[in-house]
Amino acid sequence: MSSEVPDLASRSKPKTKPGRNKSSRPLLVVLSGPSGVGKDAVLTIMKKTERPLHYVVTATSRPKRAREKDGVDYHFLSQQEFRRRISERQFLEWAEVYGNHYGVPKEDITSALSSGLDVIVKVDVQGAATIKEILPQAVLIFLMPPSVEELGKRLNGRRSECSEDLALRLRRAREEMQSLPLFDYVITSHQDKLDDVVARIDAIIAAEKRRVGPRTAKL
Repeated sequence: MSSEVPDLASRSKPKTKPGRNKSSRPLLVVLSGPSGVGKDAVLTIMKKTERPLHYVVTATSRPKRAREKDGVDYHFLSQQEFRRRISERQFLEWAEVYGNHYGVPKEDITSALSSGLDVIVKVDVQGAATIKEILPQAVLIFLMPPSVEELGKRLNGRRSECSEDLALRLRRAREEMQSLPLFDYVITSHQDKLDDVVARIDAIIAAEKRRVGPRTAKL
């Protein structure tokens, strides 16, 4: 492992948090949805609490945006480093999205699940489909915007995309919404009601823990 680029698993080493139910089987929760729907905002709220979850940080080859922190928002890697880790099969899944690469570190998930921690990972719809194929017992949650028009306003408000990129993301969002049958749950994400979205995710996890035949995520 290059000394300039630390191992992703070591930078995201899972920590056992207070309140974890050691008798329950760990879940792998996959949070997905169109770009701009509020996935990062929802996870930011969840991370501020003592929820007994391990949050997987995705790796990407895209440039870091203002206010983003390496190892917190994403693991920012060069294209060369990302390709090396692909060749070494370090990602559970990876994909090229809008010209940039995104990947989910495999060892990070494996380590957390083996420690008995529930794991939550954020991916695009393509990544969710791949994870579902690899781990059918994963719990897939789709965040749905109130409307495509509302999603367009959110993306435009970020001021991080040109008009062509914005149009591309909206077209992709319409396509991704056709993938709902792939998911176990859908939550409408209102920008001014993110606490409600978090509460619904909590309720989904609680319901899954009460299943007569609980899901068991194993890698």
